[in-house]
Amino acid sequence: MDSLLSSSMAKRPCSSPKPTSSDSSSDHFNMDAILTSFLALPDSPSISASFDRLIECTSSDSDQNQLIQRALHLGSLLLEAGNRSARKCSSSHNAVIWPLSPDLTIKVFSMLDTQSVCYAAATCSFFQKCAMDPLCFANIDLATIVPKVNNAVVSTMIHRAGGALRSIKLGVLPPIPAPPFFSSQPLVYSIRNSNDASGFSWNDKRSRQGKESSILTRSCLSSLSVNGGAPGAHLRRLHLFNIERMDNTALWASLSACPSLLDLEIVGLHVELRHTLESISKNCPLLERLVFESSKTGRDDGLKFPTCNEFVVNCPNITTLALKGFKLHDYKARMLVKGLQKLKHIDLSTSYSFTGSFLKNLSANGGGDNLEVMILRDCMHLKEIEVERFMAAVLAGEFRHLKHLDISNREGLACEGDWYNRCYSASFIPIKEVLEQRPDFCLVAEFPVGSSYIEVEEMTTGSDVSLPSPSASQSDTSGSDGSVFMSTLDHGSGSGNEDSVETSFVSYEEENSD
Repeated sequence: MDSLLSSSMAKRPCSSPKPTSSDSSSDHFNMDAILTSFLALPDSPSISASFDRLIECTSSDSDQNQLIQRALHLGSLLLEAGNRSARKCSSSHNAVIWPLSPDLTIKVFSMLDTQSVCYAAATCSFFQKCAMDPLCFANIDLATIVPKVNNAVVSTMIHRAGGALRSIKLGVLPPIPAPPFFSSQPLVYSIRNSNDASGFSWNDKRSRQGKESSILTRSCLSSLSVNGGAPGAHLRRLHLFNIERMDNTALWASLSACPSLLDLEIVGLHVELRHTLESISKNCPLLERLVFESSKTGRDDGLKFPTCNEFVVNCPNITTLALKGFKLHDYKARMLVKGLQKLKHIDLSTSYSFTGSFLKNLSANGGGDNLEVMILRDCMHLKEIEVERFMAAVLAGEFRHLKHLDISNREGLACEGDWYNRCYSASFIPIKEVLEQRPDFCLVAEFPVGSSYIEVEEMTTGSDVSLPSPSASQSDTSGSDGSVFMSTLDHGSGSGNEDSVETSFVSYEEENSD
């Protein structure tokens, strides 16, 4: 044992001739032999005792210290080599026992979210090789509540995807993200106090999002334009959330690299409606779905007639349109709804200015023929009389494909002739007649109710709909056919602002036969 350790510590001569290939082979053989002999030693205290004797036989302190440091260094090298070999063997073992071929593994990885792919790639070299395939990053999802990415990460993911890139989801999501607009999930609104939804006030949320989104800058999507625009050429879906540093120019540059875009969602960006629609009209003629929520509700009034006309003409394939929180006058809303012939879903929630007069004679010349869903939720200036006229048109057989209408309003509907006089009841709508003619029709009308039971009772007089008892938090009435589901929920007060007063909501929809 002592001779083995001593031989490994023998000093080399100061100068030696340049080794030949035969000498190198001999050295490798000798080293392999020494290492084989060392690893063949029994695992016993004799190794420690032999090393102690070797230290004792060394006279000077410097030589002892050198011997100790040399032993530690050789031990670390041997440990590192052992760990590396163990990883290599584990990776080879995984590749052998893994039941799927590399092609199928890549297919599975392509169905995972981006973070899961990165986690899988860190487990072994076999998975890492599979995860480097561009298909694994075809659908990049880097949207999180707590931001974890910056421009460099986005650029790396886009570079890995290359021409296989199909969708990007990027930015800071709200703490409790809402269901995707017109997704596969049913169109059901939860009835709850808006201040309880996120756990903190709107001002706190805005401040938090501003700090988080500062990680991403206006150039976070610049990699879409590299290599002649190859990464963005086949991009189909682009969802951007609360990237506060992205402005009109940066968004235009990003959209100009995405000529095949079909689905665009923009929430909380500091970009204007007019500039955004102009950019879409110029660069994204194939677009089918546009969801745009203003970051400054009610203050964006820049949309002009030529922009509306250009958008309608250049993007005829739009089937889903959501413009939320903008100032839209009736003539602009009418041009959009009537001009987009393939439009099926329209959401103008929290929009200002329009009164609903754009709904008058909307079906003339085929306008709105394909509409299936219309959401006019919390539209401040929406008038009761315009909704009544629209429902009369529905009863007259117009809008035959319409199945879902939402006219809910936290402030109530505006009354004719006096905007400050608000209507908090849907009693003007002949619900029973509507359901008799359109049994698949769903009407959502949620209002803050003052004398809720009086108004509801008046509305349901003469029908077969029974009222929920005031003490019940939720009840439903069902009939054999054409029955109506009604629910009332009382919200507890306590948030301290004007929206936190104790209220009740009433919603109407056809009951599921199940």
